[in-house]
Amino acid sequence: MTETPEQVDGDQPGDVTPAPAADVPTPAEVPAATTPPVDRSAWGYVDAEGTVFVRTPAGDRAIGSWQAGTPEEALEFYGRRYDGLVVELDLLEHRIRETDVPEKEARSAIERLKASLVDVAAVGDLALLDTRVAALEELAKERAVVARAARAAAQAEARALKERIVADVEAIGAGTEWRVGGDRIRALLDEWKAAPRLDRKSDDELWSRFSAARSQFSKRRKAHYAELSATRNAAKAAKEALVAKAESLATSTDWGATSDAFRNLMKEWKAAGRAARDVDDALWERFKAAQDQFFSARNATFAAKDAELANNAKAKEALVEEAERLLPVTDAASARKALRGIQERWDKIGSLPRDSRGRIEGRLSAVESAVREAEDLVRQRSNPAAKARAQETVDSLLAAIAKYEKQAEKARAANNAKALADAEAAVAARREWLVEAEKLLAEFI
Repeated sequence: MTETPEQVDGDQPGDVTPAPAADVPTPAEVPAATTPPVDRSAWGYVDAEGTVFVRTPAGDRAIGSWQAGTPEEALEFYGRRYDGLVVELDLLEHRIRETDVPEKEARSAIERLKASLVDVAAVGDLALLDTRVAALEELAKERAVVARAARAAAQAEARALKERIVADVEAIGAGTEWRVGGDRIRALLDEWKAAPRLDRKSDDELWSRFSAARSQFSKRRKAHYAELSATRNAAKAAKEALVAKAESLATSTDWGATSDAFRNLMKEWKAAGRAARDVDDALWERFKAAQDQFFSARNATFAAKDAELANNAKAKEALVEEAERLLPVTDAASARKALRGIQERWDKIGSLPRDSRGRIEGRLSAVESAVREAEDLVRQRSNPAAKARAQETVDSLLAAIAKYEKQAEKARAANNAKALADAEAAVAARREWLVEAEKLLAEFI
């Protein structure tokens, strides 16, 4: 039976003691060649007896015995160990350079790596690893200096933060913003808890100031709310009386006097102060219900009145249109008789809405003026001064036409269709009157 070749590690060439289990490669552990293959022979070799050597600046050093395969496989096996050390060194260098690894942890990791390089059984540029480890030690020291400075800065920042928190609490403790101040102190307490700790003495001193300011604020707030409770009880009694008055007025139909009374009750309500929130809200609901009952009834009455006034406006506008059809006046006596009938019907209709009263009454007044002017012309046509007055009428109409044309321009610019229609109607009417006035003036020539 053919025996399987064995590989043994040892500190000296020629050792025949079996290597530890971790160092005994199985066929699966012998790494396959890379593409392109790594030239391991520059850093090691296997002599005729199977002893594996690594080349170092201090001379060639035996690192093990290989009997399980070719020299190339032996160099590749120990070369892979070297590659593993390089990866370990790369990872440690990355951690130290790119992360906030603690100083003690970094130093310990470097020491372990240095220890693993002592008489290491690996084929590769071991001197380069030593050089990189030494550089890594220097980097770790530099990072430690930076870390210590950062910790000092963080402590200074934490001290400034806690001093600011304490100053804020002391400022709030001397104030009277009870609700906002209480919320703010709670937020500052959370901020204190989240802040880094200082040395024990400094932390205790600052916390003592924080606690004293918070206690002062709490005592003063308690006294304030005790006083506020008494004030609210007085406000409750006053508002209950106001609610009773409001409810007694809710069914009144004396619209003017009761409206004034409710306005006065509202002033008293505002001056009475606030009761407890739930009590105040309940009293306000009763007060508002009584107020709404009265004003709803009043508004319904006024709405009916407004509807009546709107109907009056329609009726009187119809009369105005009928009166305007008398223009231009060609027969003063007939126009006067017709106008008198219109005026009698006008008086029976009733009041107009406030917003349209001037416009509608103004149109009727214009017709009345035209009829009077026509009557005056009839009476004064033989008067020596009639010609002058006829001329004045023409001039007046021309001025009126110019005025209404300006009004039409303004209405058009304002996109006010109703005002534009009224102005244009006034212009058209006065142009017709102007024709008659000019005819009358012509009679005196």
